[in-house]
Amino acid sequence: MEDKSSTGSNWIAGVEPERELLTQSMNSIYEMECREQPTRLASLLDTYQVPAIREELDKLRKMSLPAGPILFIGMGASYCSSISGSSYLQSCGRPSFTVDAGEWLHYSGAWEQVALSLLVTTSGESAELVQLCRMGAQRPLALLCNNEKSACWSLVRNRLPILAGPEYGNATKTYTNATAACIVIASQIVGRRWQEDAERVLRSYPTDLDHVFGLRNEMEEFCRGAANIEVIGRGPAYGGAIMGALCIREMTGQRAAPHSGGGFRHGPLLDVNDSHVAIILALGRTAGLGVSLAQDCLARGGKVILVETEERQRSERLLPIKIASVPEPWEGLTSTMVPQALTLAIAERTGAKLSPRFQYGVMKE
Repeated sequence: MEDKSSTGSNWIAGVEPERELLTQSMNSIYEMECREQPTRLASLLDTYQVPAIREELDKLRKMSLPAGPILFIGMGASYCSSISGSSYLQSCGRPSFTVDAGEWLHYSGAWEQVALSLLVTTSGESAELVQLCRMGAQRPLALLCNNEKSACWSLVRNRLPILAGPEYGNATKTYTNATAACIVIASQIVGRRWQEDAERVLRSYPTDLDHVFGLRNEMEEFCRGAANIEVIGRGPAYGGAIMGALCIREMTGQRAAPHSGGGFRHGPLLDVNDSHVAIILALGRTAGLGVSLAQDCLARGGKVILVETEERQRSERLLPIKIASVPEPWEGLTSTMVPQALTLAIAERTGAKLSPRFQYGVMKE
């Protein structure tokens, strides 16, 4: 797309959209942006190997050397993307946490104890993130952003692009690219190569995306009539669960809520019945726990869409969906495919509850 940015405009990502996009429906834009994800991901991974970006990544590694935790700070989809980065660092033995930008802004007095803070924001204009950029000017701070014309981008010295292009529907390709970038940054911090794992993801992701979207009407029919949909994941896939539930609820109005696997087992599992659908992301090192949770949901009369890397027989209340196994923590990226596809199918049947957004609105706390 030609860069048509103009001074004073408030276009998404700082780029004026092509005229024909302005008349497209939300469903067509949403599907187009979902389908763009593999291409946008491949472009980001290529770009993150050029010398200028590698130099910036090495700066972040050096900034992270002092004692103290690594923080990923974001909101909404950016918060979800961050979970793969902090989860991976934790699994490598480096204390790391994902925190909500609004909560950190108003309730934290511990910033001096943090080794490095990475602010993650698609727009770069959210009020909370802009304030944190200003407050963190003298701290070890870096930015991951999809808008190089934003306030946040202008305020931070150490910064990396998300490279997802303008996004006019619900967060899909920005989530995918930001998740990948967080994984690359975490890998750089702990000194581990990421290129071979990323290549594996790129080989399977386009095929899996097409396969899952081809099943979307079957998923929608399976979920039709559900009083609520719960999306459940662990580790990196917990970020996918939160993102998936946000996508379903924002785009369709269908009640959907995310849970960690442990959080669901020790609470909401108790009220599962035949009005309930669980989308269980049984991926990564805790896949077996997800399968066990699915069995317990079924035993209580609930219905389950089970996303896993093994073949499984379908039944009346179980819809298994197999996707390719990817190296940890890249399941944080692939875990959103099923909720994305289900979202499109529900919106195609009942209509999208959102309109395309071509300009940023007022950014209020």
